[in-house]
Amino acid sequence: MAQIGIGIVGGGYMGKAHAVAMAAVGAVFDTVLRPTLEMICTTSEAGAAEKARQFGFKRSTSDWRKLVEDPAVGAVIIASPQETHHDIALAALGKGKHVLCEKPLGLNAAQSRAMVAAAEQSGCVHMAGFNYIRTPATQLARQIIAQGEIGRITFLRAEHTEDFLADASQPGDWRTQGRANGTMGDLAPHIINAALALGGPITSLVADIATVHQTRGGVTVSNDDQSGLLCRFASGAMGQLFVSRVATGRKMGYAYEVYGTKGSLRFDQEDQNALWLYRAEGPEARRGFTKILTGPLHPDYKAFCLGPGHGTGYQDQIIIEARDFLQAIHEGQPRWPSFRDGLMVDQIIEAGWKSHEGRCWVNIENV
Repeated sequence: MAQIGIGIVGGGYMGKAHAVAMAAVGAVFDTVLRPTLEMICTTSEAGAAEKARQFGFKRSTSDWRKLVEDPAVGAVIIASPQETHHDIALAALGKGKHVLCEKPLGLNAAQSRAMVAAAEQSGCVHMAGFNYIRTPATQLARQIIAQGEIGRITFLRAEHTEDFLADASQPGDWRTQGRANGTMGDLAPHIINAALALGGPITSLVADIATVHQTRGGVTVSNDDQSGLLCRFASGAMGQLFVSRVATGRKMGYAYEVYGTKGSLRFDQEDQNALWLYRAEGPEARRGFTKILTGPLHPDYKAFCLGPGHGTGYQDQIIIEARDFLQAIHEGQPRWPSFRDGLMVDQIIEAGWKSHEGRCWVNIENV
């Protein structure tokens, strides 16, 4: 059985999720390539050592360069802040290491282009970390759309809404400082990735971006709380995207509606094991949305559970992502979403800012 050493940069929320996924993926999917947890990097030696103990890594460091250069590390997972992605990815790719980088790729489209160029020149496998698109329900939605079951898409509405900063009295922290930590840098990449996966390429957009709570605890908020985008897809379909971290009552509002000439789809991540399908067929009096509960007949579900409707969860999305990454390395071919797909998301984010600042429609190809 072939093995590959995994190094993870970052021991926080996503670092732990990736560590757990790599520890479990072999048992869940019986992968040909089996990962070993070689090294983890966090900001301090003591902290890294503690994370290594918790997650089961052989070694630890506070210097990501040591992790990248370690001969036992064959693949690097970047789960550190956005401003670190570019340098770590280029160094890892330069050492011939495969890279899975959390979204978004770089601080801007220019950094992301450099990362794409380095990745494609290296011949290494590269993936961007968009986990929500991998739920069995959304994989099923993509199949339904691709097979033409709801006809030609005419309109797509999607949102990523949460309320972790809805309370205006909540003090500011790192999340309220710097463009990269606002909703366009934090939440928007996920739902833009979903829009591209479901509706295809976006050709143009107009955006409105707002800071709802200007100060928190007497400190000025320097990034955005919510934003809305109107867009056009290459297919001619219209789109509307909304992201917010102040959407009171919403906890994980990764949701979409897709309207086609023969039917439509609805999904909400807060009920992630259900997909709603409407078919425009049969007597009008008998038409209505059908709730499809995911089960073993749907993509990637059976590996986790044999019971229909029992459901998968957040961590399972990361395990599916780990499986895709290992399969791509084993096959020697990039797997969607690659760095180039991540760049497409970053271009749309940059176009959104350009549109907001210029109060105009922006063509994506010009960004």
